[in-house]
Amino acid sequence: MGKKSLVVLSVEYPKTVVFLAVLLSMLFLTQFPKMTTDTNPKNMLPATSAVRVGNDGVEKTFGLYEDMIVLGVTHDQGVVNPGTLARIKRITEAIVRIPGVAARDVASFTTIDNVTMEEGALRVAPLMTEAPEQEAGLAKLRQALTENPLFINRIISPDGKTTAIYIPLEKGASGKEVADNIRQIVSREAGEERYAVAGDPVARDTFGAEMFKLMGMFAPMAGMIMFAVAFFMFKSLFLSMAIMAPAMIIIICSMGLIIGLGYPVHIMSSMSPVFLMAIATDSIHIFNEFYFRFHESGERKAAILDTMRAVGKPLIYTDITTAVGFASLMLANIIPVKVFGFGVAFGTMLLLLLSFTLVPALLTFIPVDKIRRVTASEDLGTSKTASLLMGLSRIGSCRPRVTLLLGGFLVLVAVLGVSRIHVNNNLVEWFKTGSEIRMADRVLNQALGGTSLAYVVAGAKEDDFMKNPEALRYIEGLQRHLETLPLVGKTFSVVDYVKRINLVLHDNDPKFDVVPGTREEIGQYLFLFAMSAKPSDLDNVVDFPFRQANIWVQMKTWDAQAMRQVMAAMDEYAKGHPMPIELKPAGIAYFNLVWNDEVLWDMVKGFLAALVIVFVILMVNFRSFKWALISYVPLLFTILLLYGVIGFTGKDFDMPISVLSCLSLGMAVDFAIHFVGRFRLRRAEAAGGESLADSLAWTAARPGKGIMRNALLFAGAFSVMLFAPLTPYITVGAFIVSMMLLSALMTIIYLPALITLMQGWLLKGE
Repeated sequence: MGKKSLVVLSVEYPKTVVFLAVLLSMLFLTQFPKMTTDTNPKNMLPATSAVRVGNDGVEKTFGLYEDMIVLGVTHDQGVVNPGTLARIKRITEAIVRIPGVAARDVASFTTIDNVTMEEGALRVAPLMTEAPEQEAGLAKLRQALTENPLFINRIISPDGKTTAIYIPLEKGASGKEVADNIRQIVSREAGEERYAVAGDPVARDTFGAEMFKLMGMFAPMAGMIMFAVAFFMFKSLFLSMAIMAPAMIIIICSMGLIIGLGYPVHIMSSMSPVFLMAIATDSIHIFNEFYFRFHESGERKAAILDTMRAVGKPLIYTDITTAVGFASLMLANIIPVKVFGFGVAFGTMLLLLLSFTLVPALLTFIPVDKIRRVTASEDLGTSKTASLLMGLSRIGSCRPRVTLLLGGFLVLVAVLGVSRIHVNNNLVEWFKTGSEIRMADRVLNQALGGTSLAYVVAGAKEDDFMKNPEALRYIEGLQRHLETLPLVGKTFSVVDYVKRINLVLHDNDPKFDVVPGTREEIGQYLFLFAMSAKPSDLDNVVDFPFRQANIWVQMKTWDAQAMRQVMAAMDEYAKGHPMPIELKPAGIAYFNLVWNDEVLWDMVKGFLAALVIVFVILMVNFRSFKWALISYVPLLFTILLLYGVIGFTGKDFDMPISVLSCLSLGMAVDFAIHFVGRFRLRRAEAAGGESLADSLAWTAARPGKGIMRNALLFAGAFSVMLFAPLTPYITVGAFIVSMMLLSALMTIIYLPALITLMQGWLLKGE
């Protein structure tokens, strides 16, 4: 009764309802100027999380930087030539002046230290102070590069054609802004060299900036397409605007609430408008039924009230199931995931309120003569769409066994596909194959040790332990073990410095390219090196009680699985070589693995919890276990097929896919709720005077038309995302289009087959 009273009130005072809806939107809109954005994945985890505390501790202990950009310089004839070297010198000098760059620790030919012996003494000095112009100087530089293993695959490629400049960033600096400055610097250099700018901060900050830009572009485009499709369906400009109004209001209110509560807009919450616009299409069932009701009665107010009585209950439960799907994300540990789930769930429940207030109010403004003209085609006997939908339903109801067997076969195939799903995440691969960032990363990974950086920290309990020859040999063995992994291109540690010093102090005799045999020698070498080198050279690889050593691990991919392999190899080595040393992973590659896993598995756990809750809601809605079970089938079928396709195509199960799982849950079950709810209502009204096949055909043709309209409106709007430059957008577009069309077809064809085959059980007592 309360629901009906709310609708009646809205119909009787439509101007007041519209005014209040606009006022509510304006109140939330006032929060938008307070909006801040945050694209740093580090802030996805609480500051107290173990990985953040651990990484911060490692960075502090070893004087490391959170972010590093790599600039690759390639010359097909070799970079050691006067012109290229002069350009590298100028570029390095310009880079150190860029705001946000940690200037003192930029590493290039002109800043990196080389360890040699001159006049019987150890000499640690920059590799190149001035660019040599004569062949003698060039030959000396080539020799210095090729004979020093510290440089190979790090500062110079084995073939001598590519060099790298490593650019650490100060805390809080924007990787995209620094990268853009670097591109401007190299664009001013005329020469035959090719440049590549790569690194996690470049990909991360560029993706964040592009995503916000695309959200601002694609949300309006999706809205315009939805408006055009709605106009094509309903032949009414006002009605098309009325369909879009709830979507605009819930987007404004949801985003305004998030901003007003003081949360920055993260990468995830920036996707909320797309999801909310999709969810808002559920109100199309009201407009669809209203057209039928008005065509039958010719009386506007009565048609509105009859419409809400017919579709009200399905609307309540479809919105509740969708809200539950997203609210389950509030159980996650990741704050942006919680905020995203809360925002979309709030918007969905607000949509439910608007469906019983604003939408009925807006329907009262449509001129009666206009409605008569545009609803003339809403006749089940003459509508071609209705005939098509009836035909589809009769495929299932007339051949239920064949339909179910075919569906069962597809499910088995889908299960096989799901078993092949590969859980992984790679931020660089969120850009298209031909994008500048993707190409730069590929070039540098092929030529050098790799752009993905991790650390393995070896720690002992006693001071000076890392001066022990056995400890250094242990670290050296670990480095060689890690380098056997195909995706590890280079490792580097204090051992490399000690061996280099031992070699040069013994006239480059190869037999001294080893860890010295005594603790005293190692201590002396490190003392000599510390006296001459930049402080960061030794700080980056060992602490000063000499309890801990830091191994740099460069990998040739940002795949989360690569870091997982490094950790497995680390554990394997520790088990096979007992030593009072504890090994711990750290670095940006390790952090990316942890936060990706946390986000992904939070999504999966929330999704599984929501599956259970949705089934309970279905039982409450239908007051029947058996009808809840039948309504659950399209949801499971749709999810299995879509994820089966993901498994067969080899697409990684990454963060965008895991986010979509929540949307798939809410939307895939919505159509079944509308179909089953209206079918049971039809059977109750017919009171046995209509055959089962005719009842199913009517349901497919009438509320089923709303289902198809919803699916087409939804799919049409989001097909535009297939043309986005970022692969997550393409994934979202393809997933949503496929999900909506598949869910609709499953509901129209498969549900009639299930109901027909199980009618003795389902209809018993009804």
